[in-house]
Amino acid sequence: MVVAPDRFEIATDDVIFRAELRSAIAVCIYDAVGEAGAMLHLRFILRGAQPTDVTDTTLATELLLLDRCIEALRAVAPGTRHLQVKIAAHLPEQSTAVEACDRVLALVSHFLRDAGAEVAPADVAVGAPRRLNFRPSMGWVQVR
Repeated sequence: MVVAPDRFEIATDDVIFRAELRSAIAVCIYDAVGEAGAMLHLRFILRGAQPTDVTDTTLATELLLLDRCIEALRAVAPGTRHLQVKIAAHLPEQSTAVEACDRVLALVSHFLRDAGAEVAPADVAVGAPRRLNFRPSMGWVQVR
């Protein structure tokens, strides 16, 4: 199942989510015990003159979408109690957005920890677009 940018998908059965990361962040949330999970695909867009600028509106929108994703996952799989998260990010070559990406990742990670999830260190790469496959029922993430 392909997850489009600025969207999330939820699964309570055995599926594989796919996304192509181009200046984007993929948040892979799962409960391996409950075999349920979700993937949120966020485009990483900078606004402003400085490469490290990320607007409050952009951050608020991303956190609102993340909150909706977690709430929807808990609604369709109320038995999820051991949420774990893996995050992958892509930045284009010659990107000056690394510092801004770090800020967004830190904010997202803090939000997820406050929601009771265990967050693994983010996998960030600069260069060619990345293809991500995520199987939430097992917590399996493959990034190429």
